[in-house]
Amino acid sequence: MLSPCVARCGLNDEDYCMGCFRHIDEIVAWRNASDAEHTAIIAQLPARKAHFEGDENQQVLSRAKWLEAEARLAKKA
Repeated sequence: MLSPCVARCGLNDEDYCMGCFRHIDEIVAWRNASDAEHTAIIAQLPARKAHFEGDENQQVLSRAKWLEAEARLAKKA
């Protein structure tokens, strides 16, 4: 399944991308997620977009944030 990324990455204070409205953990795990997981994430995006309407990117999606998310996900596995 194609990623919902719109190449406008920037995280809010809760680590949600204000471009695609996925959480950093979902972005990092996307490549290895199943089609069912992709579908579940995509189903949540319209509600998240509405919830975060008017919020702005607080920070750029940095390598450090990416590595933090990878470590967090590795602990869950």
